[in-house]
Amino acid sequence: MAEEHPPLTLLRNLQVRRIVRALERDGFQFTERQGSQRVYRHSDGRRVVIHYHTGSDTLPPYVIRNLLIGARWTQDDLKRLKLVR
Repeated sequence: MAEEHPPLTLLRNLQVRRIVRALERDGFQFTERQGSQRVYRHSDGRRVVIHYHTGSDTLPPYVIRNLLIGARWTQDDLKRLKLVR
C-alpha cells in the first residue's frame, strides 16, 4: 500500500523560511547550492531540494509535493514541526 502524504494545501501559503527552519529542526542540514536550488540532507539519507530566491517566497505545488516525499513527512510531523495546526 502506498504511503500517504499530507495534502499539498496545508503548505501552500507558507513562506520558505518557515519550511527551511522546520527542515533544520528535523535534523536536515544545508549541503549545497546551485543558483536557486538548495539541497538539504538528513543523516538517515533523506534528501530535499528546494527552489527559491528569497525566504518570503511561497512554493508551487510540485515543489511542495517533492518536499513532502523527500522529507517523508506525515501530517503528524507537520504538526510536530509547527507548520500546521
